[in-house]
Amino acid sequence: MISANNISLSYGTQVLFKDVNIKFTPGGCYGIIGANGAGKSTFLKILSGEIEPDTGEVVVTSGQRLATLKQDHFAYNDYTIMDTVIMGYKRLYDIMKEREAIYAKEDFTEEDGIRASELEGEFAELGGWEAEADAGVLLDGLGISPDMAEKKMADVEDNIKVRVLLAQALFGNPDILLLDEPTNHLDLESIHWLEDFLADFTNTVIVVSHDRHFLNTVCTHIADIDYGRIQLYVGNYDFWYMSSQLVARQMKDEKKRREEKIAELKEFIQRFSSNVAKARQATSRKKLIDKLTIDDIQPSSRRFPYCAFKPARECGKNILEIKDICKTIDGEVIFDHLNLTVNNGDKIAFVGPEHYAKTVLFEIVSGLMQPDSGEYNWGVTTSLGYFPKNNDYLFREHMSITDWLGQFAKDADETTLRSFLGRMLFSGDEALKDCTVLSGGEKVRCVLSKLMLEGANCMIFDEPTSHLDLEAIQSLNNGLIDFPGVLMFNSHDHQFVDSIANRIIEFTPRGIIDRYTNFDSYMADEEISRLRMEMYGTKRAVAL
Repeated sequence: MISANNISLSYGTQVLFKDVNIKFTPGGCYGIIGANGAGKSTFLKILSGEIEPDTGEVVVTSGQRLATLKQDHFAYNDYTIMDTVIMGYKRLYDIMKEREAIYAKEDFTEEDGIRASELEGEFAELGGWEAEADAGVLLDGLGISPDMAEKKMADVEDNIKVRVLLAQALFGNPDILLLDEPTNHLDLESIHWLEDFLADFTNTVIVVSHDRHFLNTVCTHIADIDYGRIQLYVGNYDFWYMSSQLVARQMKDEKKRREEKIAELKEFIQRFSSNVAKARQATSRKKLIDKLTIDDIQPSSRRFPYCAFKPARECGKNILEIKDICKTIDGEVIFDHLNLTVNNGDKIAFVGPEHYAKTVLFEIVSGLMQPDSGEYNWGVTTSLGYFPKNNDYLFREHMSITDWLGQFAKDADETTLRSFLGRMLFSGDEALKDCTVLSGGEKVRCVLSKLMLEGANCMIFDEPTSHLDLEAIQSLNNGLIDFPGVLMFNSHDHQFVDSIANRIIEFTPRGIIDRYTNFDSYMADEEISRLRMEMYGTKRAVAL
């Protein structure tokens, strides 16, 4: 068990936590949620001992082992993938290396023999004989093949390093597991594997994630950081969301009731304060106003953007026709005679492990990249809005956010521009920020403002939920569900895909699978599962 007792932490005038008391018990999976900047990752660092709070203490049951998901992707560059995973259980790894060093000695002494015997006993007790096999199971579940186990971490790509560090955290059955955004850079099947792993995990898990489906699947409790405190709810994310909405409505009603009462009392004071007969009553009313101050009803730290995409005109019958498109990049064949028709009413989720192919397709049909051969044709009534995976190229010029948005709507006045920016939480002076210094999340919100302003009837989104908090993801999710036009998108957010798409297209090494259905039905369909196995040429359909 791990508990936080009377934890407080401030940075200057910003109070992150004040007198936080919370206990995490074995068998529970706790999802830590809160607005951006609320202190989710900071709280995990307090629990792990990486950050010292201003007051209070963290207590871990004696003898229990705590494991964390490391964030430094380069810390293990000198080690093999296998060693990096096993290093998650430091005591076992140290014993393993000392044992190997003793047996490698040419002048093996009696003292070495005694020490080796001691190490052998502890090595077996800690599961040393099964260590490499257990590590291999974790790596395989996260999409890393056994032939990579002896590769140096320095020689693999960042997305592989992330998975290895996740395997490291999971290795050796830790008593307490702290995971900060474990689904980042994972494909959908690896996320599903992790969900199953944590569902079967019997010890304590504390996790920060923006993936709603993941939180719903694995969490037994939600720890909500708001008002500088942490409120614990029993249940998953959806249960928390419904509960929090009820509380928010109650707080709003109470605030309104108090404001109305204050206004009534103020009116009474104004009318009768000069009347000697009523002066005493007016004074008592003034005291009552002081007691009714609304300042003690703290507003939530959450800020909810508003996404609503309204096409300037309806789509016609013909949307997009792709004919025999071929594309090779750096010797790799991305498309070989791709044919595809997009119809009116389609909301297509592109899935499959060929992530680069999705981006290439989106860039081709958006006009940012030319195919080697073949052609595509948009219908004459279509207008296109594009959300790129990498939007840095849009923010290279020094200008305010308002001026930046004005580039995309020459006829829009400043009031209109600020209105669309306000929907994305850029109000007041925030709308005057220099766009070259924006964070990843701020850039995403700017691009969403641009898309809302443009009023396209066909939109393409390439991994739009990256850098967004849960509130913004929920808002975008709802906005795209309500969008009456045509949509092409890809995302690693399971709930986002399942709730929006009415058509699934999966890229495989042997062509595409194209079905009109939602994502959950697609994944549950046995016929599609058999087809996927054939298309990938393996007994196990490769990650989505």
